[in-house]
Amino acid sequence: QVQLVESGGGLVQAGDSLRLSCAASGLTFSINNCGWFRQAPGKEREFVATMNWSGGGTYYSDSVKGRFTIFRDSAKSTMYLQMNRLKSEDTAVYYCAAGFLESRTQTAVRRTASYDYWGQGTQVTVSS
Repeated sequence: QVQLVESGGGLVQAGDSLRLSCAASGLTFSINNCGWFRQAPGKEREFVATMNWSGGGTYYSDSVKGRFTIFRDSAKSTMYLQMNRLKSEDTAVYYCAAGFLESRTQTAVRRTASYDYWGQGTQVTVSS
């Protein structure tokens, strides 16, 4: 099992920056893929960004590309989501996720079903 704990959410103004953290523990050697998803009220959970657990292999949703960066501190087994130039439409609960993918394709990494482990979520609210 892998445990994921997010932190770093909060209330910010449009144009501000925020960094989310996701601390992983447990059997982290069993995962090769990790990422971030978000869910706004009344909407389905949607893909935000992903990366290889070992580094590299990043993909982003079109809505955040160029503004958000996913990266990892391997020494701390912690994954981050740096969010810049935040917009009101970025308001959502953000979840980190991890799992093992046999074939890490651009399609597969965008599916929630591709992830075995999820954090509890952290609220990000962007006021306009």
